[in-house]
Amino acid sequence: MNLNDIKDLMAQFDQSSLREFSYRNGTDELQFSKNEARLVPEVAPQVAPAPAIATPSPVASTSAPVETVVEEVPASVEASVAAEGDVVESPLVGVAYLAAGPDKPAFVTVGDSVKKGQTLVIIEAMKVMNEIPAPKDGVVTEILVSNEEMVEFGKGLVRIK
Repeated sequence: MNLNDIKDLMAQFDQSSLREFSYRNGTDELQFSKNEARLVPEVAPQVAPAPAIATPSPVASTSAPVETVVEEVPASVEASVAAEGDVVESPLVGVAYLAAGPDKPAFVTVGDSVKKGQTLVIIEAMKVMNEIPAPKDGVVTEILVSNEEMVEFGKGLVRIK
């Protein structure tokens, strides 16, 4: 991997909504992260033993965002319980496309019957279009991504029953 490829990946990562990205290929390994919260817990144990008074303040300030996140989780859990079927996950990081082109029909829509091997989504990674096939015959019960959405490894793309 040359320096220009790395710079291109960094630029795409900065513009994306992804929080973390890792890439391994033989001898090359890259890891990008926008998560600053991960560093705080590592620093906090080192600082916490000396000033005991400073510890309650961060706990109080982080409790409000935690409550907000907890409120959002049940809604997504309810949505995943309502839809039936197995989730087809993204095998790589990239941009998901639901159709072959802007003026083309979507590969699949909710309610469509699909055959094993049929293209569900295309993921563009490093300017290569990767077709994501259906792992089994079934019916599409849910499409979990929107067109041109950045997806991470393991993100659900489509649910098939």
